[in-house]
Amino acid sequence: VQVVESGGGLVQPGGSLRLSCVASGFTFSSYVMRWYRQAPGKERELVAGISSAGGSTNYADSVKGRFTISRVNAKNTVYLQMNSLKPEDTAVYYCNARGANDYWGQGTQVTVSS
Repeated sequence: VQVVESGGGLVQPGGSLRLSCVASGFTFSSYVMRWYRQAPGKERELVAGISSAGGSTNYADSVKGRFTISRVNAKNTVYLQMNSLKPEDTAVYYCNARGANDYWGQGTQVTVSS
C-alpha cells in the first residue's frame, strides 16, 4: 500500500497550490479520502473530505470557499486545490484513505509566506 502526496511548496499570500495524492495497493474507489494538516505546535486537523464516488464533500470552516477537494478514481488520485492562501495555511498536509483500513501518506509541506 502506498499513499503519496505531492505539490507542496512555498507560495506568497494570496497565491494558489494544487496538492495531489496518488494511492496504490487497495481499492481506491471504495475509500473516503481526506486531507488533514498539521502546523508546528498544533494538533492535526481535518481540512477536507470526499466520499468514495466523489458526490459529497466537506470542508473545515477555515478553508470553505478557498479550497476544493476532488478525485479521479480512474487515476487513484485525490486533489486539493488551494486558492487565496494565507500564512495560517502553513502546515504539513497529509492524505488519508479511510475504509476497510486506514492509510496515511508521509505529508507534503505547504509554506505561505512573503
